[in-house]
Amino acid sequence: MTRPARVTDPSYELMDDHNGLSIIYRQHGFPSPLVRWHFHKEYELHLIVASSGKVFIGDYIGNFYPQTLFLTGPNLPHNWISQVAEDEVVPKRDMLVNFTDELFDSGYQVFAELKTLAPLLERAQYGIEFRCKHTIARAMDLMQRIADTSGATRLGHFFILLELLAATDEYQLLSGATTPQLADEHNIDRTNRAVDYIFAHYARDLPLEEVAEHLGMKPTYFSRVFKQATGRNFIEFVNRLRISKSCELLADGDKPVTDVCFESGFNNISNFNRRFQQLKGMTAVCQLSKCCLTHRLREQARSHRYSAKP
Repeated sequence: MTRPARVTDPSYELMDDHNGLSIIYRQHGFPSPLVRWHFHKEYELHLIVASSGKVFIGDYIGNFYPQTLFLTGPNLPHNWISQVAEDEVVPKRDMLVNFTDELFDSGYQVFAELKTLAPLLERAQYGIEFRCKHTIARAMDLMQRIADTSGATRLGHFFILLELLAATDEYQLLSGATTPQLADEHNIDRTNRAVDYIFAHYARDLPLEEVAEHLGMKPTYFSRVFKQATGRNFIEFVNRLRISKSCELLADGDKPVTDVCFESGFNNISNFNRRFQQLKGMTAVCQLSKCCLTHRLREQARSHRYSAKP
């Protein structure tokens, strides 16, 4: 069973624990009060250590797994919801580094070398997922060094980490909507509760009116508020969440497309195929074939490594 985050805290997160420091390091588990649809003025470098689930960044919906790494820009709404058993607790799920533009606005005046990081920070306004396994492995080591140190040593590891990420070409920009469109404290708080409810019920028929009623809002008003906060209308948001789930199921390679269709929340195969083609640029059958081929190649490579051992 999937357990969504249950939170009522304000969705704007005010980090008052800078204490005069240039960066903030934090780590937390799941569930946690920090797991909610929220935004803040700081950049956030976010490493997933344990569990898998759905990531929401701006208007982007995707999957996360252990050893996935993201960078979000100032005031870009985001959330990571783990798919875990009803009573499962993940003691350490996330490692985070937060920092602000002020660090670089001041630093540029003194250290010209920091200007090489400007393109990375510009890209962060859309949210970034880093894809290079070698880069992520090195980033994990540097994140741990940041966690274990303090002072100038910690800051040195931080700049080495940013330089590493700025140099990689293997990344994906995530959100199509920009921060000014999405960062509204009042609306985003209500959207947090809506996303929470949608995540718990998207695998069945879920009309907009039901979610609006859950929030105590008129459907037309809820529809407008939801689109303003997420960058997507309600139906598109739910369909993207369902297609993301279907990709996750197809990746296992052991379910027929019809089963994937209904398990991910669609009630007919033609609508599922149409939405899948629209969002993924290929049919679900092609995606399944691709996943099965990937599985076979991995098994062959694993078998080859074993047979090559003396």
